[in-house]
Amino acid sequence: MIVIKFGGTSVQDSFWIDKAIDITNSMIDRAPVLVASAMAKTTDRLINIANCSFQKNKEGIIETIDILKKVHIDAAEAFLTGENLAAALKSLNTLFDQLSSLSRGLYLLQECSPKSSDTLLSFGERLSTLLIYHRIIERKIDAELLDSRDFIITDDNFSNAAPIFKITNPKIREFVKPQKGKIIIAQGFIGSSEEGHITTLGRSGSDYTAAIIGSALDAEEVQIWTDVDGILTTDPRIVSDAKRIENISYAEAAELAFFGAKVVHPSTIQPAVEKKIPVIVKNTKNPDSPGTAIIDKTSGTGLTGISGKKNITLINITSSRMLNAYGFLSRIFQIFSKYKTPVDLISTSEVSVSMTIEDVRNVGLILTELEQIGKTTVEYNNGIICLVGKNIWKDSSLISDIFKTLYPASVKMISLGASEVNLSMVLPQDEIDETIKKLHKSFFK
Repeated sequence: MIVIKFGGTSVQDSFWIDKAIDITNSMIDRAPVLVASAMAKTTDRLINIANCSFQKNKEGIIETIDILKKVHIDAAEAFLTGENLAAALKSLNTLFDQLSSLSRGLYLLQECSPKSSDTLLSFGERLSTLLIYHRIIERKIDAELLDSRDFIITDDNFSNAAPIFKITNPKIREFVKPQKGKIIIAQGFIGSSEEGHITTLGRSGSDYTAAIIGSALDAEEVQIWTDVDGILTTDPRIVSDAKRIENISYAEAAELAFFGAKVVHPSTIQPAVEKKIPVIVKNTKNPDSPGTAIIDKTSGTGLTGISGKKNITLINITSSRMLNAYGFLSRIFQIFSKYKTPVDLISTSEVSVSMTIEDVRNVGLILTELEQIGKTTVEYNNGIICLVGKNIWKDSSLISDIFKTLYPASVKMISLGASEVNLSMVLPQDEIDETIKKLHKSFFK
């Protein structure tokens, strides 16, 4: 069997929903499970409802629901007929009645807790998969619509829930029964807690859903259909002639994703790694392109890709007491753990530690406690450039060429070798784009 996931732009209207169904139907002899995101812009509009509830903006809530309703009903009326259309409209209206009721509650409370937010955001995928199901039925293709909340069972960390695999995996095998000649449809992104409350896997979590299902069912592959031809050598918004990467390892894809590449959600990788299931990234708008295969690649050297991340804060701690002492790093990371602030990069010497963070909500409190350990400085408005390639740190000539190309960029920190596939550097934010252009021109001519 095969899992095929379509992102929001791939199901943005009736035309593209049909394209997604065409693609899935072409593989119907492989027992496909179709996992779908919400229609493009739907999640943002649902978030706007939450924002309007904070602002006591009743008109904004009503207007947003009206837009959502029109988009989905227009799609239904564009490609459904007769009793099938009537059934779809009845189900759509039921969901919109529930959305309106929830929105009224949020408006009256003037708040939207993470738990309420997950319920609110779940409507996007529930609406899109309903349309997909009825269109497949309209085209006289055998189909079954499932509810992912029945089998993606998570903890109660609302807005970024983690699957409880010992419950989820057997549930998937119980509810999802792929078979040749039939399309099974399921929602990405959403699940439920053990207590039955709706949860979400975080933004872009539909990729994760696809990989979770694929892993539980030992899929032959997981396909992620998006609006680009695969994973590119760098961000095409920075370098217009960025090239498609044919094959990339799990580790390389994860590093590129973590450090800024937006094509694949980082958590998508892990379930596939455990089962060595290939993940293929393809373009709904160009289905003939072979895309990028994320595979269990063990050979090859040289650069695979370059990604960048902005709005990075650099923290430096210096103390002579670190020399020939132990426990300093433990004390430092306990502070970051206390304030739930992840560290991206770290570089150390005998008397200093440099770290980067993205989340600065608690940076003042963190700095106050770090000052008790040593002299602390903070630098805002930085960025990270991440160069990814198999065994990049073992090729001294490649490293030399990289630093020659970097000159005269203002490199503030270097992290090399921890993952064997990643060389990362911290630069001023306003130098990131130009430096990526230089590096790409030098290594991907």
